[in-house]
Amino acid sequence: MVSNINMDFDRRVVIDTNGMEWVDSPLAGVQRQMLEREGAESGRATSIVRYATGSAFSPHVHSGGEEFFVLDGVFSDESGDFGPGMYVRNPVGSKHRPHSVVGCTIFVKLWQMEPADQASVRIDTTKERWLQGPATGITIMPLHQRGTENISLMKWQPGTKFQEYTRPGGEEIFVIDGAFEDENGKYPKGTWIRNPTGFIHTPASVKGCTIYVKSGHIPR
Repeated sequence: MVSNINMDFDRRVVIDTNGMEWVDSPLAGVQRQMLEREGAESGRATSIVRYATGSAFSPHVHSGGEEFFVLDGVFSDESGDFGPGMYVRNPVGSKHRPHSVVGCTIFVKLWQMEPADQASVRIDTTKERWLQGPATGITIMPLHQRGTENISLMKWQPGTKFQEYTRPGGEEIFVIDGAFEDENGKYPKGTWIRNPTGFIHTPASVKGCTIYVKSGHIPR
């Protein structure tokens, strides 16, 4: 299995997953698109994971924690069934047996939690209220915050443009719907972006979009 993918955190990374190949995992019916990866089957990882109908992963412990967002289908484990729009955090030391009866696709991050962050989070973002964001045309849905780490969904109305800015601790974006953009390019649904500390840009959305945003967590 390939390791050491996009582990230079001083470099900006932009990946359109729509044209990316799927790589088989050790379990039949479970495939991955690997966005960043430290080790073959352990260590820091950010991936899109696809479960075929009726597939399952063996029971396992998340020694570095797990965070995921359900993009389509229904993901299941001992704690419940999670449909599109569910945001889940399983803390360091948690254990489960993930599976999917109907199949699903999730955006998942592993080994990126502090051991002291023991919050178990379950948020159905299809039912939560959107709050006013940092500018007209932008609304925000907070998902989790600890120390400098902030995670939220942001919804951009068509024609919205934000001011030039940078985020201390870097920033990570996954385009859930619509199209996000800045002076460097346009990013359709399914694009993953990792901006290093000190990166400056002016984000916008001509057609509107919904994005997952995580900031203040990029290693230096």
